Amino acid sequence: MTHCEGDHCVTCSDEAVPVKVLRLHGADLADVDAGGGRVEQVSVALVDAAVGDTVLVHAKEAIGVVT
Repeated sequence: MTHCEGDHCVTCSDEAVPVKVLRLHGADLADVDAGGGRVEQVSVALVDAAVGDTVLVHAKEAIGVVT
């Protein structure tokens, strides 16, 4: 989520990536499974996410919960 690779950039292409919430840090931050064994911290301030939820993340901001 944080790296542009080749000709594709998640941020520049206005794309959201599904990730699983592993841990919440207060109401605004969460650790997520970013794939490939990577854990990243993202903002969940705009959504009502819980541990185990899949959220759509764009530019380190969760923008929706996948149901």
